Amino acid sequence: MNNLYGTLNELLVKLFNDILQIEEQALKCDEFQDLSISEIHVLEAIGLEGSRNMSSVARDLNITIGTLTIAINNLLRKGYVMRQRSEEDRRIVLISLTDKGQEAFQHHADFHDEMINTTISRLSEEEKKVLVSALENISNYFKDKYNLKRSKAKTEKTN
Repeated sequence: MNNLYGTLNELLVKLFNDILQIEEQALKCDEFQDLSISEIHVLEAIGLEGSRNMSSVARDLNITIGTLTIAINNLLRKGYVMRQRSEEDRRIVLISLTDKGQEAFQHHADFHDEMINTTISRLSEEEKKVLVSALENISNYFKDKYNLKRSKAKTEKTN
Protein backbone atom coordinates (compact mmCIF):
# COMPACT_ATOMS: atom_id res chain seq x y z
CA MET A 1 0.00 0.00 0.00
CA ASN A 2 2.87 2.42 0.81
CA ASN A 3 4.27 1.78 -2.67
CA LEU A 4 0.89 2.76 -4.15
CA TYR A 5 0.87 6.08 -2.27
CA GLY A 6 4.43 6.83 -3.29
CA THR A 7 3.68 6.02 -6.92
CA LEU A 8 0.50 8.14 -6.94
CA ASN A 9 2.29 11.06 -5.30
CA GLU A 10 5.14 10.84 -7.79
CA LEU A 11 2.74 10.63 -10.75
CA LEU A 12 0.61 13.57 -9.61
CA VAL A 13 3.61 15.82 -8.97
CA LYS A 14 5.27 14.81 -12.25
CA LEU A 15 2.04 15.27 -14.22
CA PHE A 16 1.43 18.73 -12.74
CA ASN A 17 5.00 19.84 -13.49
CA ASP A 18 4.97 18.29 -16.96
CA ILE A 19 1.75 20.06 -17.96
CA LEU A 20 3.10 23.43 -16.78
CA GLN A 21 6.36 22.87 -18.67
CA ILE A 22 4.55 21.76 -21.83
CA GLU A 23 2.26 24.82 -21.65
CA GLU A 24 5.29 27.09 -21.33
CA GLN A 25 7.01 25.41 -24.28
CA ALA A 26 3.85 25.66 -26.41
CA LEU A 27 3.70 29.41 -25.76
CA LYS A 28 7.40 29.97 -26.44
CA CYS A 29 7.27 28.25 -29.83
CA ASP A 30 4.50 30.42 -31.18
CA GLU A 31 3.53 34.03 -31.72
CA PHE A 32 2.49 34.43 -28.09
CA GLN A 33 5.93 34.12 -26.54
CA ASP A 34 5.45 37.43 -24.74
CA LEU A 35 2.82 35.78 -22.50
CA SER A 36 3.49 34.02 -19.22
CA ILE A 37 1.46 31.02 -18.11
CA SER A 38 -0.22 33.20 -15.48
CA GLU A 39 -1.19 35.73 -18.14
CA ILE A 40 -2.62 33.07 -20.47
CA HIS A 41 -4.74 31.79 -17.57
CA VAL A 42 -6.05 35.33 -17.02
CA LEU A 43 -6.97 35.46 -20.73
CA GLU A 44 -8.67 32.09 -20.35
CA ALA A 45 -10.74 33.33 -17.39
CA ILE A 46 -11.85 36.39 -19.36
CA GLY A 47 -12.35 34.47 -22.60
CA LEU A 48 -14.69 31.93 -21.09
CA GLU A 49 -17.22 34.63 -20.22
CA GLY A 50 -16.55 37.52 -22.59
CA SER A 51 -16.61 40.94 -20.92
CA ARG A 52 -16.14 40.63 -17.15
CA ASN A 53 -15.47 42.73 -14.09
CA MET A 54 -12.19 42.43 -12.21
CA SER A 55 -13.72 40.97 -9.05
CA SER A 56 -15.29 37.99 -10.82
CA VAL A 57 -12.08 37.19 -12.71
CA ALA A 58 -9.97 37.44 -9.53
CA ARG A 59 -12.45 35.21 -7.69
CA ASP A 60 -12.39 32.58 -10.47
CA LEU A 61 -8.59 32.54 -10.48
CA ASN A 62 -8.35 32.56 -6.67
CA ILE A 63 -6.10 35.62 -6.73
CA THR A 64 -6.36 39.10 -5.23
CA ILE A 65 -7.62 42.10 -7.18
CA GLY A 66 -4.14 43.63 -6.75
CA THR A 67 -2.46 40.63 -8.38
CA LEU A 68 -5.02 40.67 -11.19
CA THR A 69 -4.53 44.42 -11.71
CA ILE A 70 -0.82 43.88 -12.31
CA ALA A 71 -1.55 41.11 -14.82
CA ILE A 72 -4.24 43.18 -16.57
CA ASN A 73 -1.92 46.20 -16.83
CA ASN A 74 0.72 43.98 -18.48
CA LEU A 75 -1.86 42.45 -20.82
CA LEU A 76 -3.17 45.92 -21.72
CA ARG A 77 0.36 47.08 -22.54
CA LYS A 78 0.87 43.98 -24.72
CA GLY A 79 -2.45 44.50 -26.52
CA TYR A 80 -4.29 41.38 -25.32
CA VAL A 81 -7.08 42.99 -23.25
CA MET A 82 -9.03 46.23 -23.07
CA ARG A 83 -10.86 48.04 -20.28
CA GLN A 84 -14.21 49.74 -20.66
CA ARG A 85 -16.85 51.19 -18.37
CA SER A 86 -20.14 49.35 -17.92
CA GLU A 87 -23.03 51.00 -19.75
CA GLU A 88 -25.39 50.21 -16.84
CA ASP A 89 -23.09 51.38 -14.05
CA ARG A 90 -20.21 53.67 -15.01
CA ARG A 91 -18.40 52.84 -11.75
CA ILE A 92 -17.84 49.26 -12.95
CA VAL A 93 -14.81 48.61 -15.15
CA LEU A 94 -15.13 45.64 -17.48
CA ILE A 95 -12.24 43.80 -19.08
CA SER A 96 -12.45 41.90 -22.33
CA LEU A 97 -10.14 40.35 -24.90
CA THR A 98 -8.91 42.20 -27.96
CA ASP A 99 -8.64 40.32 -31.27
CA LYS A 100 -5.06 39.47 -30.32
CA GLY A 101 -6.29 38.26 -26.92
CA GLN A 102 -8.96 36.12 -28.59
CA GLU A 103 -6.28 34.53 -30.80
CA ALA A 104 -4.11 33.73 -27.77
CA PHE A 105 -7.14 32.38 -25.90
CA GLN A 106 -8.08 30.15 -28.86
CA HIS A 107 -4.48 28.98 -29.24
CA HIS A 108 -4.44 27.93 -25.58
CA ALA A 109 -7.86 26.25 -25.89
CA ASP A 110 -6.61 24.33 -28.95
CA PHE A 111 -3.54 23.25 -26.96
CA HIS A 112 -5.78 21.87 -24.20
CA ASP A 113 -8.08 20.16 -26.72
CA GLU A 114 -5.12 18.46 -28.38
CA MET A 115 -3.70 17.39 -25.01
CA ILE A 116 -7.02 15.85 -23.93
CA ASN A 117 -7.75 14.22 -27.29
CA THR A 118 -4.28 12.67 -27.41
CA THR A 119 -4.61 11.48 -23.81
CA ILE A 120 -7.97 9.78 -24.26
CA SER A 121 -7.48 8.50 -27.81
CA ARG A 122 -5.91 5.26 -26.57
CA LEU A 123 -8.48 4.64 -23.84
CA SER A 124 -11.60 2.51 -24.02
CA GLU A 125 -14.94 4.09 -23.07
CA GLU A 126 -14.76 2.35 -19.69
CA GLU A 127 -11.22 3.63 -19.06
CA LYS A 128 -12.35 7.17 -19.96
CA LYS A 129 -15.17 6.94 -17.39
CA VAL A 130 -12.76 5.64 -14.73
CA LEU A 131 -10.27 8.42 -15.51
CA VAL A 132 -12.94 11.13 -15.27
CA SER A 133 -14.26 9.67 -12.01
CA ALA A 134 -10.78 9.44 -10.47
CA LEU A 135 -9.85 12.98 -11.51
CA GLU A 136 -13.17 14.34 -10.20
CA ASN A 137 -12.51 12.65 -6.85
CA ILE A 138 -9.00 14.13 -6.67
CA SER A 139 -10.26 17.57 -7.70
CA ASN A 140 -13.11 17.49 -5.18
CA TYR A 141 -10.72 16.46 -2.41
CA PHE A 142 -8.44 19.45 -3.07
CA LYS A 143 -11.38 21.85 -3.41
CA ASP A 144 -12.89 20.65 -0.14
CA LYS A 145 -9.59 20.48 1.74
CA TYR A 146 -8.40 23.92 0.65
CA ASN A 147 -11.79 25.66 0.21
CA LEU A 148 -11.21 26.27 -3.49
CA LYS A 149 -13.94 27.64 -5.73
CA ARG A 150 -15.64 25.10 -7.95
CA SER A 151 -15.40 25.98 -11.64
CA LYS A 152 -18.74 25.37 -13.39
CA ALA A 153 -17.56 26.09 -16.93
CA LYS A 154 -14.80 23.50 -16.93
CA THR A 155 -16.85 20.82 -15.16
CA GLU A 156 -19.70 21.14 -17.64
CA LYS A 157 -17.33 20.30 -20.52
CA THR A 158 -16.85 16.78 -19.19
CA ASN A 159 -20.56 15.97 -18.78
